[in-house]
Amino acid sequence: MALPKRRHSHARTGQKRAHLALSVPRYVVCAKCEAPVMPHNVCRKCGSYQGRQVLKVRERKGKKGERRK
Repeated sequence: MALPKRRHSHARTGQKRAHLALSVPRYVVCAKCEAPVMPHNVCRKCGSYQGRQVLKVRERKGKKGERRK
């Protein structure tokens, strides 16, 4: 495997890492239910995309840990 001939300076290393920063995910508001949704994705709450119904969404039956009697 190849090895570098010379050491990179701190400034050069920092310039290389300048584009590695994480960005905060952007959200838009759903037109039907006003829930936060990632752009260009179907709304998980109501199943709509760009103002039209795309998915049938089932209602949740309580929390995960609860059992129905």
